[in-house]
Amino acid sequence: MGMGSDMYRQQILDHYKSPRNYGELEDPTFSHTGENPSCGDTIQMDVRVDDDDTIEYVTFTGDGCAISQASASMLSERLVGMTLDELNALETEDITDMLGVTISPMRIPCAVLGNQVAKDGAKIHRGELDPDEYGETITES
Repeated sequence: MGMGSDMYRQQILDHYKSPRNYGELEDPTFSHTGENPSCGDTIQMDVRVDDDDTIEYVTFTGDGCAISQASASMLSERLVGMTLDELNALETEDITDMLGVTISPMRIPCAVLGNQVAKDGAKIHRGELDPDEYGETITES
């Protein structure tokens, strides 16, 4: 566990205490809320995309453990400039790499919650998922 992991832990704490892009968008292209039932974390991701399906702006709100909130905060910065296809291609490993610390299997659902919420919201926005089965989503036309 050298120096590196401490630096990353600091980064997680920093994002947890001072989350980036925290709040709700006035006019999101889509907004989706999801939760991790095993530990009660909830996250809402508000995403605005341009006409080319490129993500212009992301905000999030929610509460839960440091890992779920820090991950959503980091993701809110990382997603800007990505397309919805690129968002959908993100894997668990991409998220854990972004966090930079080894996460126990029990905590993986916390780490990927924001990513899953953003992906589900994007798929509902595109008509690929049934909104009735995937929690609450508001999609603006």
